[in-house]
This record gives sequence, structure tokens and C-alpha cells, in this order.
Amino acid sequence: MSAITLESLKEQITEQIASFRQNVPDGVKELMAQKTAELQATKLSQQALKVGDRAPDFELPNAAGGTVKLSELLKSGAVILNFYRGGWCPYCNLELRALQQALPEFQRRNASLVAISPETPDNSLSTQEKNELAFPVLSDVGNGVAKDYGLVFVLDPDLQALYTKFGLDIPGHNGDETFELPMPATYVVDPTGVIIYAFAEEDYLQRAEPSDILAAIAQL
Repeated sequence: MSAITLESLKEQITEQIASFRQNVPDGVKELMAQKTAELQATKLSQQALKVGDRAPDFELPNAAGGTVKLSELLKSGAVILNFYRGGWCPYCNLELRALQQALPEFQRRNASLVAISPETPDNSLSTQEKNELAFPVLSDVGNGVAKDYGLVFVLDPDLQALYTKFGLDIPGHNGDETFELPMPATYVVDPTGVIIYAFAEEDYLQRAEPSDILAAIAQL
């Protein structure tokens, strides 16, 4: 049983969606829903790593100027890997804050947590600071690690234009012009390097619940 009560991330996202939809034209809502459906139709998530797969090792820069290596973290216990689109995404920020709330419970079970996005280290630092995160936020510039995990897609050109209209400078955040992003994904990797929990979803509004992550860790 958890020592703390975790808020439902899904409920928080539902509230955020309702607020967003009140403030955008119907055409925008329809376009975003259409593009999500098109991405789902590609079945990209079926290419993502799954339970039972071995997690590819990596070493990435953190927001503090150092580096973090997965194989080193695994020496101390299980590792939770959270792939998010970027600090410009309000749903990613909700997810990161929910993970921060659950962090003491993860640590109580000797599990460490890292978040990974294609943002540059400076932008990762901004994301870490604004969300008051006490876990490493890593920069996978160029999405090399996310590609190893089978998560990367190119943002649809219509959404590129829409996001730019919203004032979201994704090339500026990521340091390149590719508009490549990872699907939201969360993995729990056991100390032997094997994935025991996997969540990857083309719909960016869907995220892993911290309570489900805790349940996976509790099985170790």
C-alpha cells in the first residue's frame, strides 16, 4: 500500500483538455484529433520496445552539466524511464509533476527515475526548474535513444504550422529542424536490464499512471 495518495494523472489531463478546448476554435480541435487518429493508424506503438525486451543502454547529458548512464543506475535497483515530448507540452508537464509526487514511493522501493526528451540541456534545465523536479531530466538531442526504443515520429506538417502559430518553437527547443518527437512512453527496467513494464501511446493525451508504475515495481 502506498504511503501517499497519488492523484489520478488521467483526471488532471482530462481537466487540462477541457480548459484547452474552451479556448480554441472547433477547426483546431478537429485538426488535432484527425492528426492523432492518423498517427494511431500507423501503429507506431507496435514498434516500441515491450515487456521482456532488453533495454538498450545509453548515456545522456543531464540538466546540470553531467551525464547519466542507464547501466550505472541499474546497479542500484530498478529504473523508470519516462520519454516526454518537451517542456512546451502542457500534458508532459502534468505528467512530470505527477511523477515528482510519486518519487518518494519509487525511491522507497529502490527505484530511480529519469525523464528523457529531445530538448537541449538548457531547455531541459528550464523544464526541470519550472516543475521543481528532483530527478534527472536528460537531453536526447536528435532522439537517438528514443529511436533505439522505437518511439520516434515526425510531427505532421499541419501540426508543425499549428504549433508554430501557438508560439511553440519546437526547433528552438530541440536544436534542430527535424520536428522529430518521441511518443509519450514509460518503461520500468529491472536491475538485470529487462523491461518489466511498458507504456507507449501515439495519442499524446494518454500517459502512464504513476500508480501503475508503482504496481510494476512492487512485483520485483
